[in-house]
Parts: sequence; C-alpha cells; structure tokens
Amino acid sequence: MPRIYTRTGDRGETGLFGGGRVPKSHARVEAYGAVDELNSVIGWAIVVQEDDDIRRKLVSIQPDLFTLGAHLATPPAPDRRRRPALPELGKDRVAELERWIDEADAELPELRAFILPGGVQAGAALHFARTVCRRAERRVVALAAQEPVEDDVVVYLNRLSDLLFMLARLANHRAGASETRWEPRA
Repeated sequence: MPRIYTRTGDRGETGLFGGGRVPKSHARVEAYGAVDELNSVIGWAIVVQEDDDIRRKLVSIQPDLFTLGAHLATPPAPDRRRRPALPELGKDRVAELERWIDEADAELPELRAFILPGGVQAGAALHFARTVCRRAERRVVALAAQEPVEDDVVVYLNRLSDLLFMLARLANHRAGASETRWEPRA
C-alpha cells in the first residue's frame, strides 16, 4: 500500500488526472474540491438520516459526485492527445433527480414563503448540503468561464441543489418538524 503522503504538493501545486500540475488555488482544483466537500457533507447527511428512502437516494448520489470530480480533475487533453478514460455519469441521472424532486413535491405542502434552514438534524444537514452544492455549482461555472467543462456537470449540480432542498423539506415533514417562515424584521 503506498503512503498517503507523497510530498509532491508541498510547494502549493497538485497533479491533475491525465497529467499536468497546477497551483492548488487553480479554478479546476477549486471546482473539484467543492464537489468533494459536497460529497463529504452528503456523507454526514446520510449518517444522521433516519428516513430509509431519503438515505437510499443520498447513497446513490455519492458515486455520481466522484464521477463529476473525476471529470473536473481532468483537463482537456493538450495537442490532440487522448484524454484518460473517465466514468460516465449516465444520461438518465438528471431525469432521476427530477423524478425524485417531483415525488417530494407531491408529498409536501405547498411552499408559500421563504423558509429558514433547520428542522430536525437530518433536515438541517440536507439544508447545509444544499448550500455546499450551490457553492460547488458556482465554482464549476467559474471554471467553465475559463476552460471547457461538460454541460451535464453544471446541470447535474443545479438539479441536485434543488433535490437537496426538497429532501430537507421532506425529512422535516416526515419527522413532524414544522418549517419556519422567514419574517423580515420591520
């Protein structure tokens, strides 16, 4: 088993999949790092999740995020060289997220106001995951402004943040926790 430390990043650079080195502050590293952070937060949301249906959905999302991270960690191949083989996300994954959003929407009371993140621990963890997902989406969009990024990466993250919002509401609803409406101070 190789050592966990390589010392190759001690000067503030990191290697990309498929070759090349960039500063650890590079937009590509920020993008796949934010997706990695999202995956960790979803892992925490799984641990505190008591609803088996929601937990199953979250567990199925984690491999997708590793796939997105692999794509983001792999820059376009220079000089017409081949890019390393990467796992595919699957064309039906965004449609499945949309189906889950619609299922949750059908079960939940209509949303008539902005709500504050919170509720039970599982709901609050999902609200937190939603905000981390939005940050990951912003980092990927920033990278896409500089370098090519597959369209389905942004679409997946955008839909995932919507799903995480709905799952947060659903976890709270199924646990009997009421939603706190945002009331602006007078």
